[in-house]
Amino acid sequence: MRRALRRLLPEPAPISSKERLRAASGALAGILVTGLIGSLALRADASLPALIAPMGASAVLLFAVPSSPLAQPWSILCGNIVAALVGVTAAMFVDDPFVASALAIGLAIAAMMTLRCLHPPSGAIALTAVLGGPAIHELGYGFVLWPVAGNSLALLVLALIYNNLTGRPYPHAIKPSTDHGTADPAPIERIGFTSADLDDVLKEYDEFLDIDRDDLETILRRTELRSYRRRASHLDCNIIMSRDVVAVAPDNSLKEAHDLMRAHHFKALPVTNDRAEVIGIVTQTDFLDKANWTKGRPRIGFAHRLRLVLSGASAPNDTVKDIMTAPVRTVGPDTPIADAIVIFAEEGLHYLPVTRENNKLVGIVSQSDVLVAMLADAAAS
Repeated sequence: MRRALRRLLPEPAPISSKERLRAASGALAGILVTGLIGSLALRADASLPALIAPMGASAVLLFAVPSSPLAQPWSILCGNIVAALVGVTAAMFVDDPFVASALAIGLAIAAMMTLRCLHPPSGAIALTAVLGGPAIHELGYGFVLWPVAGNSLALLVLALIYNNLTGRPYPHAIKPSTDHGTADPAPIERIGFTSADLDDVLKEYDEFLDIDRDDLETILRRTELRSYRRRASHLDCNIIMSRDVVAVAPDNSLKEAHDLMRAHHFKALPVTNDRAEVIGIVTQTDFLDKANWTKGRPRIGFAHRLRLVLSGASAPNDTVKDIMTAPVRTVGPDTPIADAIVIFAEEGLHYLPVTRENNKLVGIVSQSDVLVAMLADAAAS
């Protein structure tokens, strides 16, 4: 009996109590405010519903699983509107409520999958259009605009605000590309499966998975890297880092920074303030992408100058702060080099400044440092 019950009861999700509270509080606030907005908007017409039940299911997705493909803005807006259109049409042209309900659900699913806006609560909206009673039927296609589109838009705006304020990027961010535009696969693909392998498996699986394809790949690759890290040596960054680090200040001119790079044959320079705290990093790529060369001197190009102005940054004056990458990814002296390997592989970086707890610069680690350490460790074992 115990074994049978364990099969019926799913394993607990590996999430913290803090995340559970965040999701529940978000749904509470989302539904409450959406209902209040509806009440204020409908003071002149009390016959219209201020809030419909399917919004509760949408709230579960938007606040509890905001990274789900089913919870993205296109899914909730397009999915709910399409389902409402299908449901109202079925209710108008089919007298039998059970047949109309079946048609509404089936056609809504087909339409949503075709339009790539599958949203499970939309099924309840299609049913509501058919079984909602005379008050809903009297609205006709007006049901699509209110309450469906109105409730959906209000809940979506609240989810955008709440999720981002509480540390859950929404809409779900697209993974930044580390492709160099050559025939070579990304570095992380050279130590395990390729993206093409995953795509082939997903085609063979032939089922809709409630997880973004890039998220699935990231999870699998992190699992793979964690396995490598577990088997790796126990060296840390303190052993392999360069300690005599050349850094620049944010107010150094671009020419000064470039001359330092050439003089020391470096490809990156940490940027520190007057307290030796790391605030950014400037690389060869920054010079190539964000600076133009005029009479042998690097200067801020017009396009990048315009981006800086629009972003609210201080007026560009051809200094390091105008092109540096900030914030910068750092590691501590006690960080295992296996962790540094994961960061290099996942984020496409080549250099990692090493800082203490107070963010003061003590060294820098490069991919070359890690490679040498790995080869030395392999030779010793």
